[in-house]
Amino acid sequence: MPEISRFYGIIITMYYEFGRHQQPHFHARSEKYRASFTITPPALLAGTMPRRQHNLILAWAELHQEELMENWRRVEQEQTLLTIEGL
Repeated sequence: MPEISRFYGIIITMYYEFGRHQQPHFHARSEKYRASFTITPPALLAGTMPRRQHNLILAWAELHQEELMENWRRVEQEQTLLTIEGL
């Protein structure tokens, strides 16, 4: 999974899953938790995340929506993803 950011023990990745939530999204993991989040607007799509990490992820996604959408376009075109600064 291509990692695009890392902060406070949270790892953010992005990849295209054919046949699954086709809307722009990214994946987050922290310890034993895994979740997917939509980009616009930032919201939980699937999975679970503790409240603190959930709020950090949403705040990060709000700050980096344009960069996330650029990476989503790159995913669709099978291009190398750009790293996005953490919190």
